[in-house]
Amino acid sequence: MFQKFKPTTPSRRHLIRLNKDHLNKKPLLKNKIIGKKNSVGRNHTGKITVSHKGGGVKKCYRKIDFTRTDNSVAIVCTLENDPNRNCFIAAVCDLATKNFYYILAPQHLIVGDIVKSGLEIKPSLGSSLPLSEIPEGSIVCNVSPKLSIPGQIARAAGTFAVVKEKVGENVLLQLSSGTLKSVSSKCFAVIGDISNNTYFLTRLGKAGQSRWLNKRPTVRGVAMNPIDHPHGGGEGKKSGQSKTPWGKPNRRGRTGRSYN
Repeated sequence: MFQKFKPTTPSRRHLIRLNKDHLNKKPLLKNKIIGKKNSVGRNHTGKITVSHKGGGVKKCYRKIDFTRTDNSVAIVCTLENDPNRNCFIAAVCDLATKNFYYILAPQHLIVGDIVKSGLEIKPSLGSSLPLSEIPEGSIVCNVSPKLSIPGQIARAAGTFAVVKEKVGENVLLQLSSGTLKSVSSKCFAVIGDISNNTYFLTRLGKAGQSRWLNKRPTVRGVAMNPIDHPHGGGEGKKSGQSKTPWGKPNRRGRTGRSYN
């Protein structure tokens, strides 16, 4: 699952990379790929509004169907890597309309599997159906928080939600973080958990890989001069008050009147 490298250089000593030999090397659906402008954290006037962004390699965006509410039966054609997300995506073909589109790939989905969507289908891996038709205790992903809204819950690599209880017209979900969330039983969800669940074990190995990912270095305020940050200056390792770089109190660790 992982690729470890010989420590021929210091940067490769701690490098741990995912093995992606089972993925398709080139994108299958060229008409689902659009250009994407790189975000460097600046607004329309050119001023930095989001820090620590800039550089990075160019990426194209893959249009993914997060809704999947129509009645369809499709076959999985390829599994691919998406540079814009940490999970894998699957290119599927609708057997009736011969339309191709991308979906989020659940864990254990392979090429040749049949995925379905609609109101009256049986739960199976990768199928999209309303929560009212999913048995309690099932693991789901790509859950729609409201009606007529694309799936937004449990879309990152390795995340999932468990159908805990059905109360009236609502369904109680327990997210992988342990949070309980109530959504309508008419909302759609996909059976299974999101693929690439070992993504959190990867290591970049060197600072240059962070720059490839559009991440610039983060400098501590206490390491700056007084002109650059409220925490800056002083003799030795001196930490200032809990303030933002613009001198506003950030109330870190304090709530309510305890701050005054």
